[in-house]
Amino acid sequence: MTYQTLSFEKHGTVAVITLDRADAGNSLNMAMAEDLFRAGLECEADIGVRCVILTGAGRVFCFGGDLKAISDQENPAGFLNELTAKLHAAISVFNRMRAPVIAAVNGAAAGAGVGLLAMADLALAAEDAKISLAYTGVALTPDGSTTYFLPRLIGRRRTLELMLTNRPLRAEEACTWGLLNRVVPGDQLMDEAMALAQKLGAGPVGAFAATKRLLLSSDDNSLEAQMALEGRTIAAQGHSAEGREGVAAFLQKREPDFS
Repeated sequence: MTYQTLSFEKHGTVAVITLDRADAGNSLNMAMAEDLFRAGLECEADIGVRCVILTGAGRVFCFGGDLKAISDQENPAGFLNELTAKLHAAISVFNRMRAPVIAAVNGAAAGAGVGLLAMADLALAAEDAKISLAYTGVALTPDGSTTYFLPRLIGRRRTLELMLTNRPLRAEEACTWGLLNRVVPGDQLMDEAMALAQKLGAGPVGAFAATKRLLLSSDDNSLEAQMALEGRTIAAQGHSAEGREGVAAFLQKREPDFS
């Protein structure tokens, strides 16, 4: 599949998606929103993809929406409605796909770029990465899943602080707050992300997918309903070939083969 604004590479079981509008800070325009959606569908359709890394070309992860593209529109409302519909469809695909998604934040993440970071299952960042919501600084409002994921990751008050003041959050502080899993030297970021992705890619991707679905449902269910879902899910997984292999390998004191 051919993409205009990103590169898509497979390294064994790992798909690496690199936002590639470096001259525009990897900002999101209509073509990138469409490309992200198509790349997500490509990952979802390929059973050989067992983990996904999302990163940015150059020195920036993603500056958010392309403000020049918005400014050039005679009907900005219609443009933004279409842009967010496509971006949000892409985020939904990545968040719900069976393969774990790792964000490798190689530089600044702003606006909807923070949404791409927040929607990932795991997130690593370079030491010099900075995170800024930036929306209200230009009199816009948050999109790209930020009002959904950020309060769940860092809490409502911290989310409001970032959204109202637009102060940049340095990588170490973002990690302390729970927005990142790990901060690494910039020249080691992709090596660390790939090592983690390969480890997950060799793991029980069915169990990972079911675990993701359980967490997604936990916000809407009562305690009893969520525990009932947990029971049904572990029963189904225990009956699966993957679950049987995992248990057998543990009892036989050998490494499991989930391939």
